[in-house]
Amino acid sequence: MTRPGAMWRNWGRSAAVRPQRMEFPRTVGAVARAVTAAKQRGMPVKAVGAGHSFTGIAVAPGVLLDLTDLTGLVSVDVARGRATFLAGTRLHQIPRLLAPYGLAMENLGDIDRQSISGAISTGTHGTGVRFGGLATQVVAASLIVGDGEMLRVDEEENADLLPAVALGLGALGVLVDVTIRCVPAFQLHAVERPESLDEVRGELHRRAAEADHFEFYWFPHTDKAMTKTNTRLPESAPRRPIGAIGAWVDDTLVGGVLHQAACGVARAVPATVPTITRASVRLWGEREFTDASHRVFATARAVRFREMEYALPAAAVGDAFDQVRALIEERGWRVSFPIEVRFAAADDRWLSTAYGRDSAYIAVHRYWREDPSEYFEAVEQIMLTHGGRPHWGKMHTLGVSQLRDRYPHFDDFVALRDRLDPERLFGNRYLSRVLGD
Repeated sequence: MTRPGAMWRNWGRSAAVRPQRMEFPRTVGAVARAVTAAKQRGMPVKAVGAGHSFTGIAVAPGVLLDLTDLTGLVSVDVARGRATFLAGTRLHQIPRLLAPYGLAMENLGDIDRQSISGAISTGTHGTGVRFGGLATQVVAASLIVGDGEMLRVDEEENADLLPAVALGLGALGVLVDVTIRCVPAFQLHAVERPESLDEVRGELHRRAAEADHFEFYWFPHTDKAMTKTNTRLPESAPRRPIGAIGAWVDDTLVGGVLHQAACGVARAVPATVPTITRASVRLWGEREFTDASHRVFATARAVRFREMEYALPAAAVGDAFDQVRALIEERGWRVSFPIEVRFAAADDRWLSTAYGRDSAYIAVHRYWREDPSEYFEAVEQIMLTHGGRPHWGKMHTLGVSQLRDRYPHFDDFVALRDRLDPERLFGNRYLSRVLGD
């Protein structure tokens, strides 16, 4: 289906565009025809998934390809633990599609509203020192490149391109299907509780090393860390999920209604923020449960926000966090959203924030109706002094000259882009900034 361009906005309301036309391809062939037509008209074309990136990476001033209808399971190889999905398939749809085969994704982030293609293309990750980001689970992919033809990348065809294509920023073409390496379905035993921030900080690397999945949130103006420790269990383990009432209280009432109200009050009266954040820590409290992996990894996000996240060498995360904590105190800022710390294993994806080094992530957030610029840019300077790499789908100010030195294969990626999209059919302002023209 094609229609004149209506206004498109991302989830965080940090990017918007009115494309010249919008198309909603239902098949791979329809994507190829749309790309070919855009090329003939001299119009840039961009694919859009769920719009959960905070940058302008998916902004499409020419032709916007909305992949909402290009969804579903293409095939499953149970013996090899592999599943192929159409590119627009949302992460939250995948568990249901894999359930009949006893499979699951190895790791997930804490939001599952993204499309599979958007998630891998921007470097989405979860936490766990022995687990890579979602792009490390990709073993094959198909994309429509600048001449309108399909490029297949797997062990038999163009295998050398997988480290680039699996995390391609949407700059190499339009992904149409993705093959994921899966694992047997499993459960997670979750322990979530407030702890002394200083104690967690002092034991941070030990805690991360001993757990399958460990992360913590810190609400500024408090001395508490909200820790989340998940232990992997076989699918046959007894399941003790959160009850329906408890889930409604935690996710809908506290995480949604009350948090939304608190953000509104904090924006109107910043002096109330310390009181609100201390109350938030008390309200979220402690809980322990066991459930299917995807139900534990992902949480609902009812309140809109904007986010910046940097990947650091794992050894540097403690010092960087201390500096951010001191910065907030020194500047007297009133910050109502928490700071998040997570971990990931080193990987070989050329533009992965964890390329070649075990990494830790520090993410900062602001309510979407607040201007995050001063806060984010000051935090960014701290991250850069520690060798930080910005998450491609989250807000940052870096350009090509700064990014090139942070990625050993940066020029290799650009050379591949020159080969697959020499006319920059898939380009936009953001990609020009981070990759060059």
